[in-house]
Amino acid sequence: MFGIGGAQAVAALAYGTETVPRVDKIVGPGNIYVATAKRRVFGQVGIDMVAGPSEILVICDGRTPADWIAMDLFSQAEHDENAQSILLAPDPDFLDAVERSIERLLPDMARAEIIRASLTKRGAMVLCRDLAEAADVSNRVAPEHLELSVADPEALLGAIHHAGAIFMGRYSAETLGDYCAGPNHVLPTSGTARFSSPLGVYDFQKRSSVIQCSREGIKQLAPVASTLARGESLEAHALSAEYRLADSD
Repeated sequence: MFGIGGAQAVAALAYGTETVPRVDKIVGPGNIYVATAKRRVFGQVGIDMVAGPSEILVICDGRTPADWIAMDLFSQAEHDENAQSILLAPDPDFLDAVERSIERLLPDMARAEIIRASLTKRGAMVLCRDLAEAADVSNRVAPEHLELSVADPEALLGAIHHAGAIFMGRYSAETLGDYCAGPNHVLPTSGTARFSSPLGVYDFQKRSSVIQCSREGIKQLAPVASTLARGESLEAHALSAEYRLADSD
């Protein structure tokens, strides 16, 4: 085990040093320097994903305390100025209440300037017709963290198709997933939840295709392979199959 970090650790693991052996895959979170380093060494090694900046999207029915939701938005905005915090709700009065909570709570935050910059640059509060429309908007965003802060989160879950981690109900704050409630917290960001999943056991596995063709099987497959290969003007491909076909008679 090595106690190293940062972009230099990514380079050491990807290429090897006198003391750090080269690896086949690098996984795990990091800042923008780590993420950029992982992008650079991809191909030399495998990686899980290029993650960041942090994101949260909250769907709320308007009945969760406004201060709770404001602090949930802060919890991601305080990471850095490029973090994204979005609130979707069908109740305009609730959106106004959250805005007032933000204005009241923000000055006392240790990272107030970072939070303010993040919310100004990339934050949003969106009025939706209903929770169904909120789910549609969420699926377009495909957020890293999604809070379903509603009375019946199970009823809304079926409408969610793209999200890294989903936090169900008013008491399931995203910060619990950061520290103690989830199997891991390496999640797809920047819309990649449309085609990526959280880091899991499967990221440490790989598969090989195994093909075995019998003498009888080649009679069925060789003509197909030959026809397609000759259609691409790849004669050696065709002959490779045809030689075996001749031997199977």
